[in-house]
Amino acid sequence: MTSWRTIAAKKKADQLALIPKEWTLKLDDITQQVEVDVSSIPDTCGLLDAKEIQITNSDLADLLEKLAAGEWSSVSVTTAFYKRAIIAHQLTNCLTEIFIERALARAASLDDHLQKTGTVVGPLHGLPVSLKDQINIKGLESCMGYVSWVGIFADKNSVLTDILENAGAVIFVKTNIPQTLMWAETFNHVFGRTSNPFNRSLTSGGSSGGEGALVGELLTTCFTNSDEDVLKHETAMRGSPLGVGSDIGGSIRIPAAFCGTYGLRPSYGRVPYAGCMNSLEGQDSAPSVLGPLSNSIAGIKTFMKTVIDARPWLKDPLAVRKRWSDDEYNLADHGNGQNLCFAIMWDDGMIVPHPPIIRGLEIVKKALLDAGHKVIDWKPSKHAEMYKCLGDIWTAGAAEDFSVVTAMTGEPVIASMIPDDEIPVVDVEDKHQSVDAVAPGLSAYRLWQTHKKKRTLREEYLQLWEDTAGMTGTGRAVDAIISPAAPYTAVRHGQNKSAQYTMVWSVLDYSTLVIPVSRVDPAIDMVKAPHEFYNEEDKANYNIYNPANFANAPISVQLVGRTLEEEAVIAMGEIVDNALKRAQVIETQRNV
Repeated sequence: MTSWRTIAAKKKADQLALIPKEWTLKLDDITQQVEVDVSSIPDTCGLLDAKEIQITNSDLADLLEKLAAGEWSSVSVTTAFYKRAIIAHQLTNCLTEIFIERALARAASLDDHLQKTGTVVGPLHGLPVSLKDQINIKGLESCMGYVSWVGIFADKNSVLTDILENAGAVIFVKTNIPQTLMWAETFNHVFGRTSNPFNRSLTSGGSSGGEGALVGELLTTCFTNSDEDVLKHETAMRGSPLGVGSDIGGSIRIPAAFCGTYGLRPSYGRVPYAGCMNSLEGQDSAPSVLGPLSNSIAGIKTFMKTVIDARPWLKDPLAVRKRWSDDEYNLADHGNGQNLCFAIMWDDGMIVPHPPIIRGLEIVKKALLDAGHKVIDWKPSKHAEMYKCLGDIWTAGAAEDFSVVTAMTGEPVIASMIPDDEIPVVDVEDKHQSVDAVAPGLSAYRLWQTHKKKRTLREEYLQLWEDTAGMTGTGRAVDAIISPAAPYTAVRHGQNKSAQYTMVWSVLDYSTLVIPVSRVDPAIDMVKAPHEFYNEEDKANYNIYNPANFANAPISVQLVGRTLEEEAVIAMGEIVDNALKRAQVIETQRNV
């Protein structure tokens, strides 16, 4: 039998051979420094011409408008984003499958259709879209970071791939993931480790870490030009205008937060999952969901409305039969968007966030108050129980699930994301050849009791939310919760050991949107005096904070709505985002 190392090495070599020589970066000494911020390189490396820089720095709405009008061809847009994605890959290792000729052929066919008919194929006509590796595309691999699945080609598209292509999208790359998907960082034996473009010593998060690194950008800056407020993008990868990830406990939200972009975790079944590869298949109590990452909330909305308007429940039996609701988007259940009341959860009662995260929450609070909305504090309830509950559900069969797949080639199950623990893809003695790091599973009966416990926790949290109606002054319960996405910004590789700030909302199946706020500034985000620690994990989290190690990392928050409330979450996200941008303009004007 061919060794797993040989299979992995060949797959990686085949991938690198697909990068055109004329798109290859000449990496100088600066970019070789692991901690360097490489986010400016796509715009400054010289591989993109002026038009390609203009295209790849355009907002999604502008891209779609120009594509529909024929002002920009799909071939030119796809080429520009492909080149930028390849640049991003050389800097962060964010891609898995590269298929340039296929994507350009698809783009050319869309241009031909527009020229002959004068009409677009659909609302995403000509738009390049990236997909997380597990989302099947006919004729391509979805090895999902498993050596055992290298060489297995999809015999058909996933339902979501079909919907996106029918809407006119050009699927153009697939992005990196961790082996098993069940990590909040991104590393596997096939493609290696994905780094954060704003500080490559930091993780991009996981498991949609490739999407986060590819799509990500830092928060826009604002300045004034005459009497007009202007928004300007900061440096970024911007290798895809719209990407799709998956999320079982934070796998969209953590990469979005760590890489400074927007990411939506929809409720179960709102986006069709059928036809994708996955871990823990058959575990239906707390399933994974698919959702978008984009550099604007407009991109998030465009994706969701396009997918829902395609009536996915006719193509996937687990998709929820719920049409897009303009009433919900117009916040009919939330005072029509006027005088909203947000609740900020400053910590979860288990781990106190680092100073940059607290500052991010303070920035959001001030921006919302200045915009005329109300802000109260959110008191978390039983988050530790929910965190344990979801972990017990996952681990009930995880060890066996991982072992069955890896046994095909003898590939070790990865038991650590710490770089020093990596197993070289060379002939040396294996480490981590078992799944001892995964807790033993529960009996079927104990698992049923855990499902029952989850249901009870959801009922109690619903009542907790409803009870806030007496605190808001609006006559309604709190409209949305604003929470950290993690107790820290992007951390050093191997240090993202917890996803508890995202997992709780997965247990509750709440629709959740990540919004970028700022970035770490060591001069501002200094170490604070020790607080009274909740536990040893809280103390350990406090001790790892050194502002210099987190420099330039994006600061983000989660906006949490209720189950199947995607339209309202998007609309409230726009309100929060606009308040933040307006606050930036005002602050800039003061400093002029």
